[in-house]
Amino acid sequence: MIIPTIETERLILRPHRLEDFEDYAAIWADPDVVRFITGSPISRENSWSRMLRVNGMWHLMGFGFLAIEEKATGRVLGEAGFQDMRREFQPSIEGTLETGWALIPAVHGRGYATEAVSAMISWSEARFPDRRMTCIISPENAASLRVAAKLGFREFARADYHGPIVVLEREN
Repeated sequence: MIIPTIETERLILRPHRLEDFEDYAAIWADPDVVRFITGSPISRENSWSRMLRVNGMWHLMGFGFLAIEEKATGRVLGEAGFQDMRREFQPSIEGTLETGWALIPAVHGRGYATEAVSAMISWSEARFPDRRMTCIISPENAASLRVAAKLGFREFARADYHGPIVVLEREN
């Protein structure tokens, strides 16, 4: 499986690299990044496991997350992509392209999440045209709920998955 590189106007979405690890660990250790995702910072060890998991997803599923690199600076800003985590809650989203994104707080509000995820959606529509696209977002995460709405995701359920979540599906 060749993991793609996707360019947008301001970003390069590319496979994670070994040399990204320290930045990756810093991103996931940031309380502002994880506030609505895990609720608490992720250890360096667990960040390593996460980075391996997002890379492994590509090889097993044909999709995964890509690092988001800012073209102008070369700085890794976060990641975006798809996963199938076999999460145990109802209604099940197993088998869907569960869409996700996380960016460093310094670049919030600049449209990078929308730009990155839009590019990932375009990439996936050509490869998985019949696969449902979903995402789960904390009901307190107004910024991500706005991004999801811009991208065509609409709420279809609420559930409890390590706390309350809004379950959304992308309308085609």
